[in-house]
Amino acid sequence: MRIAAVNGVKLHWREDGHPNGAPVVFANSLGTDLRLWDDIIPLFPPGLRLVRFDNRGHGLSSCPPAPYAMDDLVADTAALLDHLKITNCVFVGLSIGGVIAQGLAATRPDLLRAAVLSNSAARMGDTELWDGRIATVRSDGLAAMGDAVLERWFSDAFRGTDALEAWRNMLIRTPAEGYAGCCYALRDADMNAQTKTLSLPILCIGGTEDGASPPAVVRATADIIPGARYVEISGAGHLPCVEKPDEFADLITAFLKETGHVQ
Repeated sequence: MRIAAVNGVKLHWREDGHPNGAPVVFANSLGTDLRLWDDIIPLFPPGLRLVRFDNRGHGLSSCPPAPYAMDDLVADTAALLDHLKITNCVFVGLSIGGVIAQGLAATRPDLLRAAVLSNSAARMGDTELWDGRIATVRSDGLAAMGDAVLERWFSDAFRGTDALEAWRNMLIRTPAEGYAGCCYALRDADMNAQTKTLSLPILCIGGTEDGASPPAVVRATADIIPGARYVEISGAGHLPCVEKPDEFADLITAFLKETGHVQ
């Protein structure tokens, strides 16, 4: 296991592939850790440097007291990439990871060559939604909202499989303080003004069964970004890398080739 002490926190990170290859960096969704990407990592072309990490308050990263701001999460990520000497990467962010991607692209364009915003948007939810989520996790813990979250995350078909239990466990074992901290960050984050000014290549991915970031919300963000492209994965919920790993990896691989990141 690898830990980087950056920006006042200790972030757990992992690297697969070739250490000198073209870098692709993955940022997780709220309530998950870097195992989110396990099924797609082996599906990419050889020779890439594939880096993933746990956000503060998640996985094996440190968990400072809430609240967090989106600027904190963006600064954490920028500091980690600086620590790893990564520039000009393709950054793949899912849900809150996609919000982090937008912040990085706006404030540290040297770090990103292109970005994938999966099941994410310039504004995710509203103040009432996030305040309710924070209150529930504070009073009753993550287990109390587990079923509702899983219903938003996954299609009916996936929720009928034995694999669901592992994702429930990942969610409810997330530190409550870290989950709440990131809810604060999402509550206060509206990226519309800076996201509409982005000029790097961007691929937005939605899932037809996504109850957390419905396709229309993801498409609306793609529509405000000059040159961005939107694609939709049929039958996938909020975590298409879990439900449709082959299709998800194929989309990203094609994007890597389109942007010249791989031949």
